[in-house]
Amino acid sequence: MIVSEARILVIEDDADINEVVCTQLERAGFDCTCAYSGSEARLILDRATPASTDHGADDHGADCGFDCIVSDLMLPGLTGEQLIAMLRERGAGVPIIVVSARDTVADRVAVLQLGADDYLVKPFDLAELVVRVQAQLRGRGYAHNSAATDSAAPVSESITAGRWELNPAARTFAIDGRPIALTNTEFNILELLMTHPNTVFTKQQVYELCWNEPYMVDDNTVTAHVSKIRAKLKPSGTDSYIRTVWGLGFKLNV
Repeated sequence: MIVSEARILVIEDDADINEVVCTQLERAGFDCTCAYSGSEARLILDRATPASTDHGADDHGADCGFDCIVSDLMLPGLTGEQLIAMLRERGAGVPIIVVSARDTVADRVAVLQLGADDYLVKPFDLAELVVRVQAQLRGRGYAHNSAATDSAAPVSESITAGRWELNPAARTFAIDGRPIALTNTEFNILELLMTHPNTVFTKQQVYELCWNEPYMVDDNTVTAHVSKIRAKLKPSGTDSYIRTVWGLGFKLNV
């Protein structure tokens, strides 16, 4: 089986982060299933395990219905640690990548000793997560098919919203076909909002996803950048596309 056909279970209770992670993995060609609690993940795994016998508990470790699991630790119902322990007790060899805000050496060592295969500290770079998933799969005998992955990923295609058009691959943005100059950070913010229309992102989420750094409390950076973006959009009359949701954050509403 090639990497781009792999089945990934993403377990994350923050719906926005879950969606962003799944979207990025699907762009890389993976088949993703989302779980929003430890209890839901266990139910999904229980249901998937019998079906996995159709494939056989192959050399890739897909003996739980999935080829790789990406999981947070602090989850409702069952914790990430409990899920890892459950899977290893069942003899499941599926690679498990933990993504967590807990960043002490003791936390990482404990989880890896419990049976996790990799540990990524939040906030993390989405591209790095994709590479780590691919590395885990290659380590279990999957062949990497870059052509298949590239053809499955829509990142080279333009994203449109109203009069806007954004091309992630070329990193260009235009309104009514007219190019608009953006800084790298401004582009990242618009890409985030345009790929998740009508989704409210808090300032913390915008900062951590677009800057890939821990959010500083009471930091006005995100608001300032959004204001600069709106100033560039105002001549076209499309600055109203970015809505402020008072007390929460920002969203794209075309």
